[in-house]
Amino acid sequence: MEASFWHEKWEKKEIGFHEPKVNPILVANLTKLELEEGARLFLPLCGKTKDIPWLLSQGFRVVGAELSEVATKELFEEMGQAPKIEEHANFSHYSAERVDVYVGDIFALSSLVLGTVDAIYDRAAMVALPSAMRVRYAQHLRKLTHNAQQLLVCFEYDQAQLAGPPFAVSEDEVRAHYAAYYRLHILQAKALAGGLKGKVEAVEKVYLLSSLED
Repeated sequence: MEASFWHEKWEKKEIGFHEPKVNPILVANLTKLELEEGARLFLPLCGKTKDIPWLLSQGFRVVGAELSEVATKELFEEMGQAPKIEEHANFSHYSAERVDVYVGDIFALSSLVLGTVDAIYDRAAMVALPSAMRVRYAQHLRKLTHNAQQLLVCFEYDQAQLAGPPFAVSEDEVRAHYAAYYRLHILQAKALAGGLKGKVEAVEKVYLLSSLED
């Protein structure tokens, strides 16, 4: 998936993947992460998700990684925040009270730049990437966050019937990426009403990836 694909989507406002409200999966399952107030969550490929201001309203800190500067500017505008913007070699760093967003290629982001995170909320990253990139992404995400626990949302459907994104990511694939590093708990497996994009039957599956020591 080329970066130009996502830049064009945001520039043309073809953002059907953007949810206009807080994701109910996050609201229903955030407590499963057992985070303390002030914990820092990482949202990869965050766009301008409404989940960010909701997490801030719950007393958490948020750090996002996003390819599109258009999306990032709109995120802060919609939150009513005037971010501080700093340019780095690989990123533009947008920051305001308790929120940071690094604009650029997530694969160029390092753990040193990202800083410590207590959990990952991956609603739109894994499913946005084609299969070959998902292998690289999962490895990079673990390295970035030192295997921080995750709340992960995926879709299961017949990929032959519908081209992604969002791409189909099976439970077997999730286990192949993460089972050696996390304990996997399936929190929800629910058929999507009306199907995915109204075109194909699909199951939305929610995982909690916790430490093997838990």
